[in-house]
Amino acid sequence: MAGVSIAAALLLNAFNSNMVFFYSPSQVQAGEVVSNYTFRLGGLVEEGSVKREDDGLTVHFMVTDNAQTIAVKYVGILPDLFREGQGVVTQGRLDDGGIFLASEVLAKHDETYMPSEVAEALEEAKQVGRATDFDVSIPRDKENILKI
Repeated sequence: MAGVSIAAALLLNAFNSNMVFFYSPSQVQAGEVVSNYTFRLGGLVEEGSVKREDDGLTVHFMVTDNAQTIAVKYVGILPDLFREGQGVVTQGRLDDGGIFLASEVLAKHDETYMPSEVAEALEEAKQVGRATDFDVSIPRDKENILKI
């Protein structure tokens, strides 16, 4: 019995350490995330915010839920569908200076899709009255579901 309990505890600990939670910029600004903790940040890429460094790989941009904005730094090749004004989910961690250091950037895969977490965060910001109007549509057909 003790062996099964220890094995279950180790399994649950391993599972918990591999979970990556999703947060919106408003939640990050509210202090719901600890620095240097890996999580997913989702929202819209703010118009006019994408800046590329001379090395060709480092990109700085802002992710917003139309209420709050978080600066993101990513080193790597962005997905082909990455664009300003479009939905994005990034995975990484928040550094001590408040900049999100992304290790992965996921962009929507067609013109009608927005990740459900991003749409829900944008809708929540709108309902609380923190954001301006925006169109949030979540297609329900199987072809438009992005597995993250």
